[in-house]
Amino acid sequence: MIEHLPTLNALLNATSAILLVTGHHFIKRGNKVAHKKCMIATFSVSTLFLISYLTYHYHHGTTRFMGEGFIRPVYFTILISHTILAAAIVPFAIITLRRGLRDQIEKHVKIARWTYPIWLYVSSTGVIVYLMLYHLYSR
Repeated sequence: MIEHLPTLNALLNATSAILLVTGHHFIKRGNKVAHKKCMIATFSVSTLFLISYLTYHYHHGTTRFMGEGFIRPVYFTILISHTILAAAIVPFAIITLRRGLRDQIEKHVKIARWTYPIWLYVSSTGVIVYLMLYHLYSR
């Protein structure tokens, strides 16, 4: 079962990205109820991702990137930026969600302007890292 967790993690990341974009769409259209539901779902899916990711790496360890040549620095650039921002997004997401749930709208909007693009980048690059590591450059 552990060997299937990277695929699950990629699906959870993709789902988070879709929910983020959908939630952003709803708030831009003024649909606060749908936005709130989407963002709670995004946070929930991202929490499931984190649990699954930590479980996988606890049991499996790391997976070596097999790509060679020009793609190698490309992969590591994506991976490093993804990893740094993934660590940074956790407190941002918690604070943003908390402010939204407490109806601290001005504070929520102020931090959400940073949280949204970073979270979307992390979710999207998580899928890219998965594809590069397990499908495009695996042996």
